[in-house]
Amino acid sequence: MYLPFGDYLKGLVSWIITVISSNIYQIFRPGIKWVLRKATGLCELQRTCYCEPAGAKRIVAIEHSLRGSKSEQVKKLLEFLDRAAKEKRFSDSSSPVVSNSVRAICDIKKIRLEVHQPFGKSFSECVSLIWGLNELMHTIEGLRSTAYDAEDASHEEKLLDLWALLMPGKELDSRVSNSWKELGFQGEDPKTDFRGMGILGLENLLYFSKNYSNAALHVLSHANHPSHGYSYAIVGINLTHLAYTLWKDGTAKSHIYNLCSQLSKPCRPRLIHFHRFYCYLFFEFDKLWMREKPVNIMEFSRIRDIFEKNIRSQLADPNCLFKLNFPVVHI
Repeated sequence: MYLPFGDYLKGLVSWIITVISSNIYQIFRPGIKWVLRKATGLCELQRTCYCEPAGAKRIVAIEHSLRGSKSEQVKKLLEFLDRAAKEKRFSDSSSPVVSNSVRAICDIKKIRLEVHQPFGKSFSECVSLIWGLNELMHTIEGLRSTAYDAEDASHEEKLLDLWALLMPGKELDSRVSNSWKELGFQGEDPKTDFRGMGILGLENLLYFSKNYSNAALHVLSHANHPSHGYSYAIVGINLTHLAYTLWKDGTAKSHIYNLCSQLSKPCRPRLIHFHRFYCYLFFEFDKLWMREKPVNIMEFSRIRDIFEKNIRSQLADPNCLFKLNFPVVHI
């Protein structure tokens, strides 16, 4: 399908303006920062902490400022923080990584912390959330790259728990069985379907079934619809891939940062937050699927593309915060 020439031209002009504006800003950014520093007596990090509201807007701006810094001292600090996240030192409550980073920035930027105490608090929260997410992504990546192992008792136990939760009262005749197809797996042995997303796919399916059992069973009933059904497990694993992609490419930062900073006590992103994000995606995808009423499963790619586009559009709003709300309505 081709766009009308007028629409194509408008899009091209818009893209050119965006590129030029971005390049012009990058050229003059150091000068703008210098002028603002002289005029306000505050560095860019301070201005961001004082002027941007708590949440994604502030945290993303702080991250952008740090990553865009030309200071060799700041670059070394970022290398230190990235290494600490990889070594999972942020999950250690006694670790001085965050407090040391605040002091380091204050030394680099000549900020008197005793005078600018609000900055110290805001900046430490930003550091904790930015590199806490970085650390969590290493954990998620580890789960994704861990293949399902039938010889691992913990893997087998989780798989059988999934059956028990989604098929209450129905015994599984054997570990390898055609009955798994009732849950939307492709063959007799579900382990082959976890190849793409590893144990992370199973962890997501299990979390949804265990913590939101009514919603999971509701979605499963739609998946088994005689006219508009779909493969529950396969779609679930596909949505694990979508959730993983949105977190890995940074698109989901608006939701993550708003969620963690707006809690009564701000906390670092945890695996439970990823699982809940996945549950939100699964329930919302099912709603879209049933609204679309596809003729057959061959429409999956089309509907998934619509869904991903909608989710990315919502996440583009810096105020985005997905909230779990599972009203179960029979369709």
